[in-house]
Amino acid sequence: MSAEANGPVDVTGGLLRGWPLPEPGGDKESRGRVLVLGGTASTPGAVLLAGEAVLRAGGGKLQIATAEPVAAALAVAVPEALVAPLPTDAKGHIDTAAADQVLALAEGCDTLLVGPGFADIDASVRLLEQVLPRVSCPVVVDALASAFVTRHRDGLTHLEGRAVLTLNPDELAKTLDVPDEEVADDPTAAAARLARESRAVVVCGGQGKTVASPDGRLWHSSSGNPGLGVSGSGDVQAGIVAGMFSRCAEPEQAAVWGAHLHGSAGDRLARQVGTLGFLAREIAPQVPALVDELAP
Repeated sequence: MSAEANGPVDVTGGLLRGWPLPEPGGDKESRGRVLVLGGTASTPGAVLLAGEAVLRAGGGKLQIATAEPVAAALAVAVPEALVAPLPTDAKGHIDTAAADQVLALAEGCDTLLVGPGFADIDASVRLLEQVLPRVSCPVVVDALASAFVTRHRDGLTHLEGRAVLTLNPDELAKTLDVPDEEVADDPTAAAARLARESRAVVVCGGQGKTVASPDGRLWHSSSGNPGLGVSGSGDVQAGIVAGMFSRCAEPEQAAVWGAHLHGSAGDRLARQVGTLGFLAREIAPQVPALVDELAP
């Protein structure tokens, strides 16, 4: 699906019906395997939300790699997933010693999602410096994990465009190392700059979404509402994008569809329960019906 390089294309149901997702396969292998790397000893909920969103978006097999102290409980909470316990440092963050184990889990995966539940910039960057340069599968980088891109702007270029960054405006500003006001004044320009510099597709937004491709193409979705500004919402969006990516969607398609579905799910919940008060865990269950409604 083309987009004009000189201005965003509006994302509508008609546009998505004309840009259909790859047909899902008949078994879990053909629908893709996703590895979610994230969490700490005190933030297991983020990878739970992201992992469930992967499956709701149509991903076939789910693996979660997270902090050892919470892995057993997470395995019970998400029985659909293989949950791998990773060693942690004294503060409960995943230790860099886990890098080889993560890489082994990523072998054969169709998508690696990193970042949900990461809580310390330095610990996260140290781990990702040992992981991301060595992976060959498509990658979704979420939230605080984008600090890796701040310090290594070319750190994803070996993936040749098969990478997506999912960020809110504050995270986008931190990744670019610019004042928040600069992104608030022109989020489209900021997303386009990061996409160009990192050679990755960038999703920015909460209420209203911008997607920027490294080649200058831009999309804007007006879906979403203030209710999406709730803890865990970004983890769900990242999981939806990763699930789309695992189904053999191109990076831009996974990003555009994922961002729009996340916003549309929030709009549907707002009509059901009110704009404020729905929970992040309620977003992903809306996605399958929305995808069916957008079938060509």
